[in-house]
Amino acid sequence: MKVRGRLSFGLILASILAFAGCLVTHDEVARVTSPDGRIDAVTVEGNGGATTSFSYDVYVVQRGWFHRRVHVAHLYGAIRSEMAYGVNVRWHDPSSLAVEYLDAKDADLLQAHPEVSGQLISVQLQPGVSDPSAPSGGMLYNLGK
Repeated sequence: MKVRGRLSFGLILASILAFAGCLVTHDEVARVTSPDGRIDAVTVEGNGGATTSFSYDVYVVQRGWFHRRVHVAHLYGAIRSEMAYGVNVRWHDPSSLAVEYLDAKDADLLQAHPEVSGQLISVQLQPGVSDPSAPSGGMLYNLGK
């Protein structure tokens, strides 16, 4: 009976820990409007918990919207400086977007030339860009949410 009780307790504890590890949050942490005011570049931070790094997804959408979004980049473990996680998105002009970061464990450009609201956009990943003014920690944490 004692072995069965310990086994049941162990299974319950393992289930709780496995479930807790599956809790992933996805939060919008930055939105930058193109120079012509038509398109937003939206950065979403994913947090899988203490045993994982942050993930960052970049979307382009019609200004002010989030549905009908176009997923253009996914980065895992991206940093902006030695102390700050995240990415910076910058519009060079109304049709050219850069996703800047110092380094990342994984970086994928999903769509280099998406079309949003009839406008063709050129998207580039730009590693090696340091942002010494970025506050330490994750991007959501620094928004105070």
